[in-house]
Amino acid sequence: MFDALRTARGVVRSLRIYYRDRRRHEAMDRLYADFMTPGSLVFDVGAHVGDRVAAFRRLKARVVAFEPQPALVRTLRVLFGRDDGVVIEPVAVGSFIGHIDFRLNLDNPTVSTASNDFVAAAKGARGWDKQAWIRSVQVPITTLDAMIARYGIPSFIKIDVEGFEADVLQGITQPVAALSFEFTTIQRNVALVAIDRCVALGLQAFNAALGESQTFVFGNWQSGDTLRRWLVSLPDIANSGDIYAVRE
Repeated sequence: MFDALRTARGVVRSLRIYYRDRRRHEAMDRLYADFMTPGSLVFDVGAHVGDRVAAFRRLKARVVAFEPQPALVRTLRVLFGRDDGVVIEPVAVGSFIGHIDFRLNLDNPTVSTASNDFVAAAKGARGWDKQAWIRSVQVPITTLDAMIARYGIPSFIKIDVEGFEADVLQGITQPVAALSFEFTTIQRNVALVAIDRCVALGLQAFNAALGESQTFVFGNWQSGDTLRRWLVSLPDIANSGDIYAVRE
């Protein structure tokens, strides 16, 4: 009972953070408009409470939202269950098909993760001292290739899976036009591996946005090597952001 109350409080907290800022929504719409047109298919991997799903729907894209956490799946179904343009897949995404143990952060469910390394990296790290992953649940896991076989090739894939980004990218061999993935300064190595994987997939031009700014750091698209150097030199206090990759 206490765990359920903590989870509900965490979900409500996330909804307040991610839905109350109209200017943030407008910035998201401007940023994502370059990656999709009305009717485009978009994958949202790690949909959490669905703020990106909402942005993609405002741009009239069709969305497949992937989220393994039961509490957040229920939240997504409340928000988008009647929207014919949204499919909710209650699964994790990674490099294999089967099941995986998923670490739950009851107080802050948007940083729950399938990565034990992420939990270890957060321990004692500046800015992460109040985070605790105190429960685990086994969830189904699939691959992007399997989902592409089911739904088609998306115009854009957004990946936000708390340290599991490189694993997600290992599960795709199909060419895509563009994608984004989250990075954290406590696990720069994961982002560096993800950049290399993007290059191997034929995505050669990169940019980045810090935190929730929804604004590109670079005025022009950069090489993978430039993004690697930028990421390595980024101060720890930057904490997190998203890297974008496109085909040239």
